[in-house]
This record gives sequence, structure tokens and C-alpha cells, in this order.
Amino acid sequence: MKEDLKYKILKASLDLLEEGDVSALSMREVARRAGVSHQAPYHYFADREAILAELVRDGFERLHQDETSAVDAHDDQKDKIAALGESYVQFALENPSLFRLMFRCDMVDLDKHPDAKAAANKAFDVPIRVMGSNSNVDEATRFATVIGCWSMAHGLATLALEGVLTNKLADLDQSLDDLIRNTVKTFTARLPD
Repeated sequence: MKEDLKYKILKASLDLLEEGDVSALSMREVARRAGVSHQAPYHYFADREAILAELVRDGFERLHQDETSAVDAHDDQKDKIAALGESYVQFALENPSLFRLMFRCDMVDLDKHPDAKAAANKAFDVPIRVMGSNSNVDEATRFATVIGCWSMAHGLATLALEGVLTNKLADLDQSLDDLIRNTVKTFTARLPD
């Protein structure tokens, strides 16, 4: 029963996040939406940031699962990297409000929330594991490659979420999925072997 109440609070919080900006999320409004007393959220969460941190933790855990599934479906390293990029962008498109929150350091200080920070690090470990297997380059180059791939995928996800890519698709004869796939593959093809 306790977990059901915690789930209701988190679900109400995510619903509020998806309806508007994060400023709409207050402990009182979360309680009202969850159909619980105004004090009930405080039994599970110290404050609004603690609720947001739990959502961030869950988001990074789900992203990690998506990344791992995408990577494990391939044998070739470049195919793994391309699948990783596509899964990252797809996660963002399927969870836009959560994705934006996951990277809002001003809303959730990961140093204050070790479980959320651990989940974020676990999600980041997937690209490090996939790209870290290239023994032909030094560690600094491998890390720069990871950051470059992450930046490309994050930028692509952000452009898609903000509608910039949709506006450009009117000039092209391809879907958003095709554009994302082609962009990731073009970028991946240029990576060192």
C-alpha cells in the first residue's frame, strides 16, 4: 500500500511536468493531483527537489535499459554506436518532459541525490563501455569520442524536441525517424576504427 501511494505521488508529479513547466509542480499540487492529503508527499520526499530527483533517477534507469537493449542487439562496434545514438534520441522523443528534467542541473543537484547520480553515471557508462573497447586510440581520444557522440545525440534530440527538425523536414522527402537514423549513421561512419 505504501508503494502505491509513493507511485501515485510520482505519477502525479510526472503528469504535472508533462502538462507545463516544472514551476507548476508544488508539493500541494502534487498531493491534490494524487488524491492524498497535503502532508502525504512529505512522508516520502523531503521537498520538491526530492520528487524531481526520484523522477530523474527513474529516467536515467530507463535510458540505461533502452541503451543496453539497443547495443546488445548488434555485434559490430559502429552498429552498436549508431543504435546507441538512435535509442538516446528515441528516449527523448518518447519522454520529452522527463528528458528535459534529467539534464536540468538547476532543478536537481545530483550531488545531493546519490541514487539519481548513480543512475546517471550508469547510463553514461554504456557509451563508455561501447566506445572504450577501441584499443587503437588513447584514453583521451576515446573519451573525446564518447563526448562527441553524446553531444551529437543530445543535440539531435533537442532539435527534434524543439521542433526545429520538423520544420526542416518539409524540404526533405523523409520522416523524422529516417532523418535521425541517417544523421546518426553519417556521424558514426566518420568515427575512427
